[in-house]
Amino acid sequence: MKKRESVLIIGGGVIGVCSAYYLAERGMTVTLVERDDICSGCSYGNAGLIVPSHSVPLATPKTLAKGLKWLWDVESPFYIRPRFDLALLSWLLQFRAACREAKVRQAVPLLRDLQRASVALYGELASLLDFGYRQVGMLTLFKSGRDLEEGVHDAELLREHGFAPQVLDQGAVREREPCVRPEVVGGIYCDEDAHLDPSKFVTGLARLVEGKGVRIQRKTEVIGFEVSGRKVLKVKTTKGDFQPEQVVLAAGAWSALLARDLKIKLPVQPAKGYSITVRRPDRCPSVPLILSEARVAVTPLNCVLRFAGTLELAGFDLSINRRRVQAILRAIREHLQIGDELEQLELWRGLRPCTPDGLPIVGRSGSYENLIFATGHGTLGMSLGPITGKLVAQIASGEKTGFDLTSLKSERFQ
Repeated sequence: MKKRESVLIIGGGVIGVCSAYYLAERGMTVTLVERDDICSGCSYGNAGLIVPSHSVPLATPKTLAKGLKWLWDVESPFYIRPRFDLALLSWLLQFRAACREAKVRQAVPLLRDLQRASVALYGELASLLDFGYRQVGMLTLFKSGRDLEEGVHDAELLREHGFAPQVLDQGAVREREPCVRPEVVGGIYCDEDAHLDPSKFVTGLARLVEGKGVRIQRKTEVIGFEVSGRKVLKVKTTKGDFQPEQVVLAAGAWSALLARDLKIKLPVQPAKGYSITVRRPDRCPSVPLILSEARVAVTPLNCVLRFAGTLELAGFDLSINRRRVQAILRAIREHLQIGDELEQLELWRGLRPCTPDGLPIVGRSGSYENLIFATGHGTLGMSLGPITGKLVAQIASGEKTGFDLTSLKSERFQ
């Protein structure tokens, strides 16, 4: 029998490790269990973007309209592999219901405030660790006038919520980033955004929390729970049982499978994304880029350049779809002049945990009083990592959070 812990965290990605840090800061006894290794999931190879400017959730009327055209195109930014899956069907119906303008406008202020809080926390953490953190903004590129018009519309929505995006014409884009091809008709620059090396951040913070007394157990898979009434009594793992006072479920795309053992339905779908990391070419963007139509991110990271993107709902299948990888590389060639012979260092894929409404699930479970959810961050896991970790610590210690987390509760889907 394992020693009784005050808090057990399930999941060793950015959310779990940030939660461990802020819980330890409050003097709690913390154990973190990870089925593989720290930062082995989608926290490893993502674009490393911290994006307050992307405070519009995934579920929007525009996404729904475009998604209907993309769904069955294997090379599209958003692809669903045809299969019979009742959980996926339910998720899609909830996604469609969430794609309403009123729900979008309700979500933007909360995502904005959470992401800005995360930026501030990253600034504090950067004084403790070197993880390539730079707040130099981000530039979104558009190849068609119609898409640029839609981008300007989104920029107006951001202005309503206190952002100051700059709309750039073709000449201004190339003046800022000479490696952009002439076919790009315009762009939108947001100076609040930042970027980092995600692997360096998560592994570095994990080492820091271990130094603070957090016990990290790698290669430790959760295989079940023992409950009594409204309490989780035991967490059963491949390396023995734990009897925590509180449990934090931060297992990313696997959270829904674990919650099922507790008879809780979490509408979290694994959404596969890819990244290609190349040696940094001589011609390289100075700030991160988003290729709007292709939904591809381009991030300069020290000695490398990373291309990341696509959203593929294919269950827990981690196989590599070469056509989708080629679609990313084709988008790079169509937008940027950075050389024909790029030295590829790594091809990666990972599963993002996506909710139907594009908002994470953060807060105490309504079913178990000692269970805290911290999952479903979709493409914003890195962006929301520190603030989610701080919220988890505040919830666990009974502090006021300073945020109204009602719209992040798991019960909103019931």
